Amino acid sequence: MTPPEEGEAPRRRPQQRKQVLLRLDPLVYDALARWASDELRSANAQIEFLLRKALQDAGRLPGGAQPLPRRGRPPGPPGPSGPSGPAEGPTPGSP
Repeated sequence: MTPPEEGEAPRRRPQQRKQVLLRLDPLVYDALARWASDELRSANAQIEFLLRKALQDAGRLPGGAQPLPRRGRPPGPPGPSGPSGPAEGPTPGSP
């Protein structure tokens, strides 16, 4: 990055995600973390999921809000070991 010219304010990239400090009762956080784990989410992702759902239910979710980013491993290629491969169990003709 090149230094800014004299009298020019330094440029900052727009922040993609807003960072918020949240203070929770430890028992509430533990319950939230267990729930998030059950749904294979982080506690942070669970909080955002619940906030978005509450905003949508109340009719207050802004129309321009970006969808939740997809996390985790991308789906594997289709094939024998992929998501559309054969089901588990005995194959025809096996004992």
